[in-house]
Amino acid sequence: MTLLLDTHALIWFLDNDTRLPATTRTQIETTPTVFVSIASLWEISIKANINKLDLSAPFSTIEPNLVALGITQLPITFKDLEIYLSLPLHHRDPFDRILIAQTINHSLFLVSQDTQMDAYAMQRLWEPSQQDVQP
Repeated sequence: MTLLLDTHALIWFLDNDTRLPATTRTQIETTPTVFVSIASLWEISIKANINKLDLSAPFSTIEPNLVALGITQLPITFKDLEIYLSLPLHHRDPFDRILIAQTINHSLFLVSQDTQMDAYAMQRLWEPSQQDVQP
């Protein structure tokens, strides 16, 4: 299994945020190949720049953290964009749509809390553990 982290999953993973389920965190930590799309890094930089996102550490620390954690940056390819253009508009966020296209094109599992993505022919991973489920 190869993973692609959605933007929020990446941020929560890097910040050790409890909104990322423990089982999902473990899956990220134990999967040999984990990607982050350049689109997610672009989204973070845009939102940080317009003060829609407060980062816990400077943006410049993300890349060395990715390298240290063995998370690989995934570029956007022409084929990703062709798939993007063919997607039905179940989800209108352009950043999420490119992640969906990349997930489909590269046969990845997308780590995301966003259930709207389930409308597409792709695999989404987000499994709360028993301790994460509220009684």
